[in-house]
Amino acid sequence: MTAPAPRRSPHLTRRRFLALGATAAAVGALAACTPTPAWVSPTGAAVDRTERGRGGTGRVVTATLTAAAATLDLAGTPASTFSYGSIPGPVLRVQAGDTLQATLRNTLPVDTSVHWHGLALRNDMDGVPPLTQTATRPGESFQYEFIAPDPGTHWFHPHVGAQLDTGLYGVLIVEDPNEPLRYDDEWVIVLDDWLDGVTATPDAVLEQLREGMGDMGGHGDMFMRMGNMLMGADSDLLGGDAGDVYYPHYLINGKPAADPAQFTGTPGTRVRIRLINAGGDTAFRVAIGGHRLTVTHTDGFPVDPVAADSVLVGMGERYDVIVTLGDGAFPLVAEAEGKRERGFAIIRTGSGQAPTPDADIAELGEGRVVAVASMLFAAPEVTLDRRDVDRTLDLTLTGSMANYDWGFNGTQFDMHNPLRGAHALVAGERVRLRVTNDTDMWHPFHLHGHTYQHAGGGPRKDTSIVLPNQTLDLEFDADNPGQWMTHCHNIYHGEAGMMTVLAYRP
Repeated sequence: MTAPAPRRSPHLTRRRFLALGATAAAVGALAACTPTPAWVSPTGAAVDRTERGRGGTGRVVTATLTAAAATLDLAGTPASTFSYGSIPGPVLRVQAGDTLQATLRNTLPVDTSVHWHGLALRNDMDGVPPLTQTATRPGESFQYEFIAPDPGTHWFHPHVGAQLDTGLYGVLIVEDPNEPLRYDDEWVIVLDDWLDGVTATPDAVLEQLREGMGDMGGHGDMFMRMGNMLMGADSDLLGGDAGDVYYPHYLINGKPAADPAQFTGTPGTRVRIRLINAGGDTAFRVAIGGHRLTVTHTDGFPVDPVAADSVLVGMGERYDVIVTLGDGAFPLVAEAEGKRERGFAIIRTGSGQAPTPDADIAELGEGRVVAVASMLFAAPEVTLDRRDVDRTLDLTLTGSMANYDWGFNGTQFDMHNPLRGAHALVAGERVRLRVTNDTDMWHPFHLHGHTYQHAGGGPRKDTSIVLPNQTLDLEFDADNPGQWMTHCHNIYHGEAGMMTVLAYRP
């Protein structure tokens, strides 16, 4: 994620439309500067061949995303931010194999981009400046065009600075034309932690965090706020420190608990709920009072169904669940794990008094089943075939809150030289990522351009929670050439340096 220009500084010159050809030339110039060994270029022939090999339906779906200044109404409190016209942004729908043509129009005073989170798409459409494209400048536009290969619940957001922690996000659902799951209705639920325009901007938060906590970490069990930092947030599910950013609001579909989102249905209806965590620093534990959840998918891929009372969703993760609605009014709660606050919405299927945000939720109590990735197994149809591993890449998550020096293998990412320390891939290989968390905090690990499978038949995913002192073995097939960002999806950890690149050799 590139460092943005100052947050609200004006940019008065309106530049011409950036056609794909011009952008390709810019990215090509970047590639020409890479050190030996040479890497596959995001605009190279290998990327084109792979895209043609996807086939596709031939159908084209078009969309326009206008990034603009916006004001979010938080139960009467106005918050200045950025958005794509609403918060959350639009829900885009395509079928697997369709081509999406999405034009980004940047009316912001700062650079931006769109990253299509969870999609194994062509490399030059991944939206990661300066790696795969130049940033889209104020007054300019960029057209993303790619085949959506796999069905599932996905989303999109910028990959420039800390913009992910603004209102710039939306949903991309890739439909399965042969969907085997049976349900009567569908709800898309986007979870978010919110501070932009209320207590600070994300850029200001990042600057404060970069100063580090020094010896301020020795507060024991004390739970307290210091500026934009939160100390003492603790969760056994997350292995200790649950997060370090203070948020005044936790949102469900852009609504705070004081003005909750509402969902309606009919008793006995089977609803598919697509859960997306668009937060910057918060894992959410989601439950519905008086109901059990059946987990059917994670990060877009089906799993052997698991019944649970709640599900833990880290930043960037998605979970699909099925719930059979009861009769009455029920709380839908997104507990901000370890932070002693919650997002709140209301489900109404009949008469009865509406629940309140502080309602006691038995499903979140001790001894209840919390669905996490480690208890899931990939459905047979998406399980990777058995074969020997050709390459193992050791990726160790390093750093601390004390110095705020997050990185991979002891190195912080250099935005001015993104290919420094890149990890080599060779097309056709089976690759094992051995991800070791050598820090005292949990991290949501995210790989671009591919999906991996947890070892031992675990789920297919692109984003996984890695607990302190935990090692995850993740396997994938190197079948999508280019230069791919890999990072912690805590936006502040990533921007501080916990990013690296997996790049294909020619």
